[in-house]
Amino acid sequence: MKIAVIGYSGKVDEAPVKQLRGICEELGQKIAARKHILINGGTDGIMEIVSRTAKNAGGEVIGIVAGVENGNQYLSFEVKTGMDSSMRSVLMMYNVDAVISVGGKAGTALELFSAYLLGIPIVLLRGTGGWTDRISGTLIDGKYLDERKLIEIKNSWSADEAIEIAENSKRR
Repeated sequence: MKIAVIGYSGKVDEAPVKQLRGICEELGQKIAARKHILINGGTDGIMEIVSRTAKNAGGEVIGIVAGVENGNQYLSFEVKTGMDSSMRSVLMMYNVDAVISVGGKAGTALELFSAYLLGIPIVLLRGTGGWTDRISGTLIDGKYLDERKLIEIKNSWSADEAIEIAENSKRR
């Protein structure tokens, strides 16, 4: 299974990424242990932390990188898209089976909406801030981004629960 972990970019030793180090490390380790392929934007922030721990645990990590910038050193494979970060985010969603969201800014919101429109299962790892927590309060019937009810968005409160939900979700 190809699982995207999306969320905050930025320096790993600064807020808000620093406060999420533990949960990101747990996600990376458990995704690798369960033999899933981790896919993310391939650069800094939570992407770097989850990539490092997945790679160090023997996992496969694919970074789908904006423009021609270099990804982080923990990628098994790097795909330079030549696209801006918004277009890269949409492209990334075409290559995943499920999405786990950790915090995040506007780019994360774009990835959540893209995944929803493509019918890709989404798991919000609650308590991580940003759009992950913010969007949960706007869901129709607590599950959907709009009236079409394309795919149910699920909430989780731990790395284990997030991965289990992703594993048991089916793409539309």
